[in-house]
Amino acid sequence: MKRSLLMLLAFAPAMMFVSLAGAHAFLDHATPAVGSMVHGAPAQVRLWFTQELEPAFSSVRVLDASGKQVDAKDKQLDAKDASIMRVSLPPLPPGKYRVVWRALSIDTHATDGDFTFEVRP
Repeated sequence: MKRSLLMLLAFAPAMMFVSLAGAHAFLDHATPAVGSMVHGAPAQVRLWFTQELEPAFSSVRVLDASGKQVDAKDKQLDAKDASIMRVSLPPLPPGKYRVVWRALSIDTHATDGDFTFEVRP
């Protein structure tokens, strides 16, 4: 019994760290895919996160090579799955685009990041 208690006490801090690490909304995948090259302009950018997001404090922007925001500024969460964020795109000319996102999970942990994709004719 005493040995079991000692083992439990030894692993308790590690177990707490694991649960804290899982409490953030990390980017799982995106469409267009991170670093991808797509033929023809996509109609939207969709981001899948590992947790549901707080819509008022989560954002996504799509920037062209000069840093100008080119998305429709209509960011929204998917009505059926609050872990999916999307933004509409106008017809984009060929070029490299940068997606910049910030995600606040419903448990108030924030993450942010960016990635690029390229549009080819």
